[in-house]
Amino acid sequence: MSQEVVGELELSVGYVVKQVHASLRAAMEESLRPLDLTVPQYACLELLGRDPGLSSSELARRAFVSRQSMNLVLRRLQERGLLARPSRAPRGRALPSELTDDGRAILRHASTVVRAAEKELFSPLSLERQRRLREDLAECLVSAADND
Repeated sequence: MSQEVVGELELSVGYVVKQVHASLRAAMEESLRPLDLTVPQYACLELLGRDPGLSSSELARRAFVSRQSMNLVLRRLQERGLLARPSRAPRGRALPSELTDDGRAILRHASTVVRAAEKELFSPLSLERQRRLREDLAECLVSAADND
């Protein structure tokens, strides 16, 4: 049984984007390890730092993880004293999460090491080329959202 070849994988933009994503994720994991944080935990802290009070469902959507995974992330961060959640929902069923002072402190450190990892990965590109790449990829996202 032969496999149909659509094109050269090395020329696929999507494949290169996936490789860059994997490299960035690995660099982030390495940078966050000394802080005893995973990438999803960092993403959760970053999201709550920007938008306090998000529910676990909203955090899961924005962090690109399942609701079950986000519940584990939230539980671990709460056990470490990095975020607080009420024992009962103020209304409905959603438990809003907020960073504690310790959570904000570790987020500042984590953001610094993650930005350094990102800067290192994209260092071959000038700031102008990085800006253009960011804008081009954002345009693709807008187009994809318009087609949904």
